Amino acid sequence: MRKRNTIQGQLVLNAVRQLGNHPTADDVYNYVVQMHPNISMGTVYRNLNSLAEDGILVKISVPDAADRFDHTLEKHYHIKCMNCKEFVDVNLDYMQDLDDKVAELTKYKILSHDVVFKGICHNCCNKNK
Repeated sequence: MRKRNTIQGQLVLNAVRQLGNHPTADDVYNYVVQMHPNISMGTVYRNLNSLAEDGILVKISVPDAADRFDHTLEKHYHIKCMNCKEFVDVNLDYMQDLDDKVAELTKYKILSHDVVFKGICHNCCNKNK
């Protein structure tokens, strides 16, 4: 069954695309509520999760932090600055052979893997000099 394309869903999708920085649900809500003050946080959460379930957005689970949402659908990696919390793409090809190796070791059918690298970004490193 196809889900309805709602105005709220389109607002949430457009916000993720406009923000372009792997926003959290809070980031999306804060962006959308400026233009549509009657939207609720629950509506934003529901639509983000629905868009991710439908494959229109990617939901990135970040250990010890809020989930983030990405409009880039191709498999890729991310890095998070542990100081300023910047969260960006890593320009590295997806390693399909890692999926294959884990499948071989575990006998699981691997669907994909998510990697979030942790580090200190260039700007934060320069501040500490």
